[in-house]
Amino acid sequence: MARERDQWVGGRAARRLLPEGWPSGPMPWVIAIMMFLMVLAAAAGLALGLAASSLDRSLTAQVTIQIVDANQARRDAAAARIIAGAKALPGVARVERVSDAAMGELLRPWLGGGLADTDLPVPAMIDIAFAPEPGNAPTAVRWMTKKISPAARIDDHAQWLRPLAGLMGSLRWLAGVLVLMMAAAAAFTVVLAARAALNTHRATIEVLHLLGSTDGQIASLFQRRIALDALTGGMVGLLLASLVIVTVGERIVAVGSDLLGTIGLPIAAWGLLALLPIAGTILAMIAARLTILASLRRRL
Repeated sequence: MARERDQWVGGRAARRLLPEGWPSGPMPWVIAIMMFLMVLAAAAGLALGLAASSLDRSLTAQVTIQIVDANQARRDAAAARIIAGAKALPGVARVERVSDAAMGELLRPWLGGGLADTDLPVPAMIDIAFAPEPGNAPTAVRWMTKKISPAARIDDHAQWLRPLAGLMGSLRWLAGVLVLMMAAAAAFTVVLAARAALNTHRATIEVLHLLGSTDGQIASLFQRRIALDALTGGMVGLLLASLVIVTVGERIVAVGSDLLGTIGLPIAAWGLLALLPIAGTILAMIAARLTILASLRRRL
């Protein structure tokens, strides 16, 4: 009897409890859609997090000093003193003055191409980049600049990026919430599919019980079938989402923006995305087993 039961559980009944074949039911397709959206949301969250970190490192560690003085000689002298003083400070990585020609190109859209032929004063601009561990260099640069030229204006890039960093942080949290919602929706889909399969094959399950099969053995049949469907649907969703991510990434690179150019996914991020179908399969197996066991216990 035990041998007959095992053959029944592992053979014909196992193939008939749930439909065979990937397109045989709606659940794999639903999981593929959920995984597609989940991978896109996770990729967006990872890209925004990496972009925010990159901006924080590259831009918030910089300041721009503007010296506005109608007297060109006094302006140039103040700029030279500030440059020399900044280079001597520890924690300063780079000091560069924007040339008058570059300033003319920046002002061309507003003042036209004849700026060089006018007597309009052009401010001296100095870009200062700090080392990764600047210490008190930013404070020292501010104090030195105000001492040399009290009218100089110091623009801290961090203050302009603070609203953008807040927006990126909010979008990153939103992406995380969407991933959790998609995972919950996929788990609910598995629960509904498992309950529907139980109702459909109620007579077969009763025969298995009469042959001596345990609830755990019956649950294993559903668990294996649902795990295969979840893995297949998850891999399809991952493949489609990867194609979308690569296509959008190429479009972003084509824009040529320094800000958008920081948005990208390294190899480690792709590895995390590749783990999502596996995590989804494990979640589906757990949800299916718990659902089947709970339903079988209620029927006894």
